[in-house]
Amino acid sequence: MDGTEVMVPKAMQWPVGMPGAAIAVVDAEGVVVGWTQAAERLAGYPAAEAVGRPAADMLSAAGDAAKASAFAKRCRARCGWSGPAAVRHRDGGTLDLSLQVSPLSGQYGRDHWLISATDMAAVSPGAANGSVLESLIRAPIGISVRDLELRCTWVNDAMELHDGIPRERRLHRRLTETAPGAESEAAEEVLRQVLNSGRPALDVFQGWPPAFRRREHAYSTSVFRLEDADGHALGVYAMCVDVTDRERARERLAILNEVSTRIGSTLDVMRTGQELADLTVPLLADFVTVDLTDSVPLGEEPLARLAPLGDRIPVFRRAGLASIRQGGPEARWERGEAVFVPPVSPFTHVLSSGKSFVGPVQDTSPGLWCDQHPAGVEKIHEYGTHSCMVVPIRARDEVLGVAVFMRTENPVPFEEDDLLLAEELVTLAALSLDNARRYARERSAALTLQRDLLPQRLNGGDAVEVASRYLPADMHGGVGGDWFDVIQLSGARVALVVGDVVGHGINAAATMGRLRTAVQTLAAMDLPPDELLARLNDLPARCTEEDADAKGPTTAVMGATCVYAVYDPVTRRCTIARAGHPPPAIIDPDGHVTFPDLPAGTPLGLGLGPFAFEAVELELHEGSVLAFYTDGLIETRDEDIDAGMHRLSTVLVEPCLPLEDLCTAVVDTLQSPAPSDDVTLLLARTRTLSPSQVASWDLPTDPAVVSRARSMAVRQLTEWGLQDLATTTELIVSELVTNAILHATGPISLRLVRHQLLTCEVSDTSSSLPRLCHARTTDEGGRGIFIATQSSARLGTRYTTDGKIVWAEQELTPAN
Repeated sequence: MDGTEVMVPKAMQWPVGMPGAAIAVVDAEGVVVGWTQAAERLAGYPAAEAVGRPAADMLSAAGDAAKASAFAKRCRARCGWSGPAAVRHRDGGTLDLSLQVSPLSGQYGRDHWLISATDMAAVSPGAANGSVLESLIRAPIGISVRDLELRCTWVNDAMELHDGIPRERRLHRRLTETAPGAESEAAEEVLRQVLNSGRPALDVFQGWPPAFRRREHAYSTSVFRLEDADGHALGVYAMCVDVTDRERARERLAILNEVSTRIGSTLDVMRTGQELADLTVPLLADFVTVDLTDSVPLGEEPLARLAPLGDRIPVFRRAGLASIRQGGPEARWERGEAVFVPPVSPFTHVLSSGKSFVGPVQDTSPGLWCDQHPAGVEKIHEYGTHSCMVVPIRARDEVLGVAVFMRTENPVPFEEDDLLLAEELVTLAALSLDNARRYARERSAALTLQRDLLPQRLNGGDAVEVASRYLPADMHGGVGGDWFDVIQLSGARVALVVGDVVGHGINAAATMGRLRTAVQTLAAMDLPPDELLARLNDLPARCTEEDADAKGPTTAVMGATCVYAVYDPVTRRCTIARAGHPPPAIIDPDGHVTFPDLPAGTPLGLGLGPFAFEAVELELHEGSVLAFYTDGLIETRDEDIDAGMHRLSTVLVEPCLPLEDLCTAVVDTLQSPAPSDDVTLLLARTRTLSPSQVASWDLPTDPAVVSRARSMAVRQLTEWGLQDLATTTELIVSELVTNAILHATGPISLRLVRHQLLTCEVSDTSSSLPRLCHARTTDEGGRGIFIATQSSARLGTRYTTDGKIVWAEQELTPAN
């Protein structure tokens, strides 16, 4: 057979020039004329014994001379042979070998044969069995033999197929004479080193030969020395093997390895798209674009909100762009811009089908989809784009976009191997893009949850000036279990609350949301701080019980700590209770920092009953600063709570600073910008209502006093310039005072408080609450609270140590 095709086991990574392969050369009579050291190690015969002897007599078992003769005839008839054979070792044993017999050509024609033998015992068991041997791949082996002057003396037909040099041009010439050049000089130097040293050169001269610039084939050459019976050099022989598939696989593997380490370095979809484009230019293409569909959140305006351009629909946004030309002039749209394409085109077809498109030459003939895209056709012609691949970016059975690869300067059109590599690269990018998309969605949901759970704007009214900071331990997710709130109460008072749920993340944030909502509800009932915490105490355990009843994994009880304070700007008194939470810091106007000795209480959710909390009332100077915080601010892995509180107090000694600046100064003392625990800080600077903003009267329990109470209220409103509220205030005062006289006991007092609202308060010593009744038309009474409710913006009741206060609030500027 021309070309000397040989059989090579798949398990072997080198066809012939593998380490340990035994090589021998025999003449037309079957006499050994060349013997290698590998052949000596395999068969046991040194070169002195092997050279000059008939190979059949030396290697055939006794009585097998006829078989050996028949084997030689088959080889001559077939111009070569390959397959398994049993050969006799010098010690008499039998060797199971894989033989490859190839003809050598010299000046007298095909009168010599090269025999390559591999010991099957050195091959893996799976490759040695018969089924695998039947599936051996066919690889043309180019063989040439050179003399001591490195002139070619023998060559087979396959060598011409490898490098394109005919036999006549090669014989009796050195390599540098046949193909002058630097590469030939380097190759000849390797031949000379093998000739002089006797050490074979394996797997050298790798690469794509100059004659094959289109990279259709790659070859690898191994060189061995031929020796005579005395071990003297006779020449060298070279074996050239087509390793195109191996090299292409190696290239793809190297590219994929590099891409896997460099793509998806962040959870930013735009950056991932650009990384894909950058890594494939000029490695695979001359111009690459990565366009993502609107299903991938980019943190920008959704494509669905962009107006269509003519009959073209916006379906992509450019995430990646790379070109061998500076600035990527081939592109019509820049990175980040919306990409408009015709409804019928290879791009939309790829999106709908999910299958890649490859065009060896782009067809821009009239009548095709390009007619709807004249600007794109102009770019194709201007820059000589001749080959294109459009690969869908798919993840989890969803198309995220398309990657477009184009060649302009590289004259070779895209082939199936290029498409396979592009699809593998895009698959890697798709995984990163999908992770980034899922992260963006989850983070958006988490941030939305946190934004809805925490106050967006703090308003302390006339009672306090407030500022806050919140640093979640999960800086990327932005959610945690800390919360804070500023709740305006009746009578210009304000509630300040800070809490900390055990744990981080979504579960802690969800529990925090429940607690914050419960605190707001209980605060609206005007409960004192200790009673509010007692009511709140059962909520964490109840939430856990509800979660345990639901299907899915159960969660541990999430405890929480909390501090709750109510400040009254009229009396300058602050009532504080805490549930296992660090005490607040109080800074007086002179800069003295104290941590009041408050009963610690127990964390919420432990079920220790209502007596676990106790409130303390403090009188504060106007301009004092209250600092509420969570333990993440004062406790770290390397610092205990006492040291953290001392660090905090050293920063708070300047209460005259703007509260925002003071918050920043406190947060800047943290040892790490990424805290291990959630950090919350709430600062409140106290204010005081002047005596001129408050008016109060003690009233006897006499129905006749109602008229006098109305008159005193109207007179006070006139002094405040609030005559517009006189009529409604008369109704409210009349109904509340009358209700107190009829249904309550003890002394009665009336108080008006002018702040951001107008508050009317009537106090008595009764603990019974007024009820809103729906009186019938025939009823003579029962409408007092209803009338007061209709006349005010808000009406409620709060308990005091001596009884209760019924209050009503009105806007200072009545709504039209």
